[in-house]
Amino acid sequence: MCGIVGLFAKTERLQPELGAHLAQMLAIMSDRGPDSAGFAVYSAPVPGAIKLTLRAPEGYDFEAMASRLGGALGAVPNITVRATHAVLAIPAGTLASAKSWLAEHAPEASIVGIGETMEIYKEVGLPAKVAERFGLAAMAGTHGIGHTRMATESAVTTKGAHPFSTGPDQCLVHNGSLSNHNGLRRTLMREGLSFETDNDSEVAAAYLTAQIKGGKSLGEALEASLEDLDGFFTFVVGTGTGFGVLRDPIACKPAVMAETEDYVAFGSEYRALAVLPGIESANVWEPEPAKVYFWEKAA
Repeated sequence: MCGIVGLFAKTERLQPELGAHLAQMLAIMSDRGPDSAGFAVYSAPVPGAIKLTLRAPEGYDFEAMASRLGGALGAVPNITVRATHAVLAIPAGTLASAKSWLAEHAPEASIVGIGETMEIYKEVGLPAKVAERFGLAAMAGTHGIGHTRMATESAVTTKGAHPFSTGPDQCLVHNGSLSNHNGLRRTLMREGLSFETDNDSEVAAAYLTAQIKGGKSLGEALEASLEDLDGFFTFVVGTGTGFGVLRDPIACKPAVMAETEDYVAFGSEYRALAVLPGIESANVWEPEPAKVYFWEKAA
């Protein structure tokens, strides 16, 4: 089942409200995925820094960990703690050292996402509660994507929740099922990619990462997935510059989009878009099968 939402702010005036709108859209998709939820928000970069989104068990002392990490890096990172997650802004040139230190000294704090602008939050529970727990309604940003999950192929865990990220400033949410993900996983592992879960959506995210590392644009990578990924799916992909949408050639999973002068929005169902400002005059359509849609921020 699962539900997907996405919102891309075409104008600066919508950016302060992005999180509030995304939170509403997630809550409305609760009955498509009541067991867990997650979202990625692309917000302002920290000059000269890379953001690491970390997840740890309830009650984990992120502040103490950040202080110890700062001692190893020579600079205490800026930190924002939100419940079981924290975003660390570390000097850009220290990413490899930070990852190595975390793996050795703080293995209970796993990295959920890495990027200049991307922050990822996900947890088990009703989507509205997850959004409230992390303060999504108060977040500003240029664009964001979210997912409500109904686990059908794996256990209800935070690791299994979407979005999945396998590349800098890149993440994916997925509604559908891939039939060849196990074979593709083995191929990608031979190419050096690693996986935390058995979820087929994580394989799709890694596939796109590998394609982009190989020199393809996101649009080209999505086009290639139509040949290489077997199954039925709707993908919404976030990058540092925008977000893209792709449905498989059969397009059996529901999807609807809307565009105004202020935003482009995606929802698994129209009711997720009905709460957006100006929706009554928006251009609303069902995305075509096997067609890549992509919107980017102005340079």
